[in-house]
Amino acid sequence: MSQPDTTASILHNISEIEAQRWDSCLCGSVYNPFVTHKFLNALEVSGSVSAQTGWQPFHIAVAQGEELIGVVPMYLKNHSQGEYVFDYGWADALQRAGGQYYPKMQVSVPFTPATGPRLLTRTDNPAHTQLLLGACMQIARQIDVSSIHMTFMTRGEWQQAGDAGFLQRMDQQFHWHNGGYQSFDEFLSEFASKKRKNVRRERRDALANGIEIEWLTGSDLCEAHWDAFYQFYMDTGSRKWGSPYLTRRFFSEIQAVMPEDVLLIMAKRNGRYIAGAINFIGGDTLFGRNWGCIEDHRFLHFEVCYYQAIDFAIDRGLKKVEAGAQGAHKVARGYLPEATYSAHWIAEPRFRDAVARFLDDERSYVEQDIAHVEEHTPFKANTDLQALRSVPVTQPTKDL
Repeated sequence: MSQPDTTASILHNISEIEAQRWDSCLCGSVYNPFVTHKFLNALEVSGSVSAQTGWQPFHIAVAQGEELIGVVPMYLKNHSQGEYVFDYGWADALQRAGGQYYPKMQVSVPFTPATGPRLLTRTDNPAHTQLLLGACMQIARQIDVSSIHMTFMTRGEWQQAGDAGFLQRMDQQFHWHNGGYQSFDEFLSEFASKKRKNVRRERRDALANGIEIEWLTGSDLCEAHWDAFYQFYMDTGSRKWGSPYLTRRFFSEIQAVMPEDVLLIMAKRNGRYIAGAINFIGGDTLFGRNWGCIEDHRFLHFEVCYYQAIDFAIDRGLKKVEAGAQGAHKVARGYLPEATYSAHWIAEPRFRDAVARFLDDERSYVEQDIAHVEEHTPFKANTDLQALRSVPVTQPTKDL
């Protein structure tokens, strides 16, 4: 019996595929809220992601006959904003040489530098992953784009993409790992004495001006919280990159469809919210995303974004906290360097060769830098950092 034909369809809106059908392709993955239909759809229906914002949905669905094999969240882009894996230098180089870098294809979660699956399959079959990679390359050739960029993918996908001819890139972030702690104090007991005292001082000083902290998730969230947080988000976004990416409607959408996946950490003083951070709750990871404030208080950013996230992860028995892109200052707060992975397909052979040489050097530098940072963490000298990363975590025992 012959095998059914393999076909690849382009979805210009994620609503063109049923949520259950899309989510059936999250096979075997630890739950990641960012690649679910409801999150990606919230970006689209809120107007945060569209052709007008330079993120034209171009999702791929691959099937064999009537059977869906997998899907890929992909976007046609005419700029490099909101990606957190920087290729501006590549764009400039190609355009100086007489080429055209844009449009390009981006396989990612818009505005979200969080590691997760990008090649979503219904079964754990490497051959199906290769079919998705092949479909991406075929469509890129058909629409004549310069390149495909798969960012913040899993290491396994990165290796498979390399096997398929993609160029491999590495960078680093800083993640907190739960060593099976029952409390924040137990976590701090792993620190050298001076570093431990520094953290305690920061936490004390952050709340010294009568500031209170609230955790809001699920049914506790309401529109008034989002009104306050959006004010913080707009203030920070306008100062950092000029035009914030997410619309106010986006936050209402995620409250409607995924409130249990959202953690809003808010700081209040004199009965008024003054700062906050939005996080998303995965199967074993808390993902820190955006922060903002309307009052400046020393160490409050560290408290709301890093220390409170650790407290929540310990409380929920989560294995990791991913606190977003960049920020080597996180190391002093107990976050460890972690490699992040992206893969890049480039159509023009000479340009591809030049990028490949650059990436060879960059990977070596990133690996050396991770090793260097690990020698300067706040943990005691005899701490086995690799063992810490692999400690199995269970829900802490709580007093009734």
